[in-house]
Amino acid sequence: MDKIKLGPQTLLYPMPAILVGAKVNEKPNFMTAAWCGIAAYKPPAISVALHKDRYTLKGIKENGTFSANVASSDMVKKADFCGIYSGKNKDKSHIFKSFYGELKTAPLIEECPVNLECKAVHYLDLGSHTLVVGEIVETYMNEGCLRDGKGDPGKIDPLIYIPGTMQYHRLGEFIAPAFKIGKE
Repeated sequence: MDKIKLGPQTLLYPMPAILVGAKVNEKPNFMTAAWCGIAAYKPPAISVALHKDRYTLKGIKENGTFSANVASSDMVKKADFCGIYSGKNKDKSHIFKSFYGELKTAPLIEECPVNLECKAVHYLDLGSHTLVVGEIVETYMNEGCLRDGKGDPGKIDPLIYIPGTMQYHRLGEFIAPAFKIGKE
């Protein structure tokens, strides 16, 4: 198979399209972010890369807290809106029904099937972006998205972003059990 060089690019497939929430100037604000992932198991942590001029980053730094809200695919229009427009110019505090958990300063989105409430523990300057590592203080999940006490990806139906094509997708079919198929 022939490979074609594309140069350094941020192509990692797929990327979750989450809604990052932060309180800015005493109002909930949300932005869409796809550059995120699990950072640690103990303590549970995630990382989110945010462009340095993001309004949401200002709120994270002010309060030391944020939320990572997993949008379902039926929320695509609102999620895309939150990625297009900055809270500096558009008030996004009424787009979703917000609630607050343990930390009291990280707005969470009621309509999202999964919410991670986070305390910011590290900021890393990476040039154009700041990598924020957040310790997950609490996880909230819609009861209807559980199967046998665990999250069911089919019921969560997370919104997925595909870099390069700039398109949203949803998860595909089950292929094989992890940590099992490789033993065959």
